[in-house]
Amino acid sequence: MNIGRPVPRSGSGSQEAYAPELLYATFNQDYGCFAIGTQSGFRIFNSDPYKEKMRREFKDGGIGIVAMLYRSNYLAFVGGGRNPRFPPNKVMLWDDASSNIVAELEFRSDVLNVQLQRERIVVVQRNKCIICSLEIKPRHLHAFETADNDRGALALSGGSQSSILAFPGRQKGHIQIVDLQSCVGLSAVQEPQSTSAALPVHRARSHSRGSISVDSGVTASTTGPASGVYPANINIIAAHATSISALAVSADGTMVASASEKGTLIRIFDTLNGRLLHELRRGVDRADIYSIAFSPDNTRLCVSSDKGTVHVFNLETKQGAGQQPAPAPTASGKSGNRHSNLKFMKDLLPKYFSSEWSFAHFRVANEVRCICGFGSERNSVVVLCADGTAQKYSFDSYRGNCVREWYRKFI
Repeated sequence: MNIGRPVPRSGSGSQEAYAPELLYATFNQDYGCFAIGTQSGFRIFNSDPYKEKMRREFKDGGIGIVAMLYRSNYLAFVGGGRNPRFPPNKVMLWDDASSNIVAELEFRSDVLNVQLQRERIVVVQRNKCIICSLEIKPRHLHAFETADNDRGALALSGGSQSSILAFPGRQKGHIQIVDLQSCVGLSAVQEPQSTSAALPVHRARSHSRGSISVDSGVTASTTGPASGVYPANINIIAAHATSISALAVSADGTMVASASEKGTLIRIFDTLNGRLLHELRRGVDRADIYSIAFSPDNTRLCVSSDKGTVHVFNLETKQGAGQQPAPAPTASGKSGNRHSNLKFMKDLLPKYFSSEWSFAHFRVANEVRCICGFGSERNSVVVLCADGTAQKYSFDSYRGNCVREWYRKFI
């Protein structure tokens, strides 16, 4: 997520607090690591416990977007900053084992987001979501039209057994859900297990580079295998009345969470049938939602915004087989989330009074924008802030009290 210095406005935090060299920050698929793009390169860190794993400095430019592939040596880059190392319309696949670009994808317009998942590269442009194969010579597999998506909203399930993709629909406030495993034309590539693992499509000593120029004018609905773009079944969810600003898919691919540009409500849907499962209220004031994250066991959800606040919601409604018991019922509601004292009159009062509020929340130092993910301990959250700090907070499951465990400067 681009959490660098914002355009000055009320409520965006102290401008002096932002780290001028920081362009981008993102977690990997299981939140165990995070990467940052800077004006002169990139760095990789272990999230919890915090530790810098590696850094690469380039003499000729910055990295505006970086995407990790689990804990492997493969990353995807897009140039950015004062002097971009790569053009903003190109995605470069980097093999850190050989310190080389091994493949590149060129598009007609600027790339706003990139994510990697086993055998796929997913690229977001302002009105497109494009899927290519992850190999030495990438193939163009799918192209989907979207409504204006200036924030680059996109989510992929991070589990090894699911491949659910979520991105904005063609209509404002809609979400498109695609099960990539049901799509034809995808090659089977094993998930990398360690930092020394290499994709079968590339040998570390090879210095050849594959490239593809993607015609983003092609859409999935009008093309077939003969053109190299394959059909896909799409599930459409009417999630919000205004544009989608943030998305998250649970690791097992069963749930998708969304927030609109208004930023007051987070809605969670079943990815299979589109049924609304939860409606959670972040607050009443407008906010820019910068990240949404599910816990590994799907029992919690954390949300961060430009106001420097992180909210934690409980998603447990009943105890299932193999799950830890849900928090005991309290005055805040059976689910552990807070409710209005007037909820009993929800049929007579506006919908606001029936909302579920977070059972735990905290404000980061300097009140800068941030992204969040769950830590190695069940009741913990790791936050990456635009002032160049990583912070870990723990919270009480019953009372929602939050304590900062550590604070580290990563740039």
